[in-house]
Amino acid sequence: MRKSHPVRRAVLAGAATVSGIVLLLSLKPASDPGSAQAAGQAPPAAAGQAPQGGVNGAVTGDAAQTQYGAVQVRLTMSNGKITQAEAVQAPKGGRSDQITASSVPRLNQAVVAAQGAEIDAVSGATYTSAGYKKSLQSALDKAKASAGAQQGSGGAQTLTGDVAQTQYGPVQVRVTVVGGKITKAEAVQAPKGGRSDQITASSVPRLNQAAVAAGNADVDAVSGATYTSAGYKKSLQSALDKAPAGGGSSQAAGSGGGQAATRTLTGKAAQTQYGPVQVRVTVTGGEITQAEAVQAPQGGPSDQITSSSVPRLNQAAVAAGNAQIDAVSGATYTSAGYKQSLQSALDQAGG
Repeated sequence: MRKSHPVRRAVLAGAATVSGIVLLLSLKPASDPGSAQAAGQAPPAAAGQAPQGGVNGAVTGDAAQTQYGAVQVRLTMSNGKITQAEAVQAPKGGRSDQITASSVPRLNQAVVAAQGAEIDAVSGATYTSAGYKKSLQSALDKAKASAGAQQGSGGAQTLTGDVAQTQYGPVQVRVTVVGGKITKAEAVQAPKGGRSDQITASSVPRLNQAAVAAGNADVDAVSGATYTSAGYKKSLQSALDKAPAGGGSSQAAGSGGGQAATRTLTGKAAQTQYGPVQVRVTVTGGEITQAEAVQAPQGGPSDQITSSSVPRLNQAAVAAGNAQIDAVSGATYTSAGYKQSLQSALDQAGG
């Protein structure tokens, strides 16, 4: 009987060991992320990431207070992806101006790149960076909640309006819209301090109820809270304008078998020599059915000019169906601002 050569035995043993290792590696546990994806299971989303639902529009985080001032972040999202980040509030005054101007753009870019709140602080802007990330996380949390609501309650949306500046402080409104109807309204910012605390506590709950009852921004001002009411309505309309066509401020109109989509569109405020002009139009079936100025020059001679010219401009807009209307004699600046804001509103409708 022939004996096995020692070298041959070593080679065979080595080959068997390699085969065993390959076999063990091929039996990866099912919890491996690659195996989970192969089996059709998505890995859990990491904390601080943008929600991957169908979130669209702007989401504004809560204001984060820092040692040098408030920081508040607003995100623009498309199908759950962050397309833009901006700071609607940031420390200002003195050296803070320089730090804000240097750090905020870098933070904005980092958010879009990271698609979440896992971003590095900017050197030399520790407090601003911390406040930014805190407000950013708040915005992401709201977007996540909105995505969950849309999946679980048939298209619920949370829309936050732009901040409306008033004589006594900013007002900002957030609404929840389900099936085209406002189901909840709240002021995330309102005037505070001194007598403003009492006025805000009295007026804001009534404005919230009125918004839900009306289903739009055409709510009456609360007596004794003129400035707060005006700011509330402006921010509320801004929130509704962010709703996609067919939701939020859109309604069904018409009779019989035909129904035409009705949309309320608010143009951007046009600055004039005598004050801002801002126009809101109602468009049904592609035609302007109503036009109104939600802002117009006021005070002194402007009151008379506004009261005389704006109704005529409103009528002209409805009659023309576009922004190609004649200026009212004696109201050149108001007319120019009106036409500019009107065109801005119509651009939102694609007309």
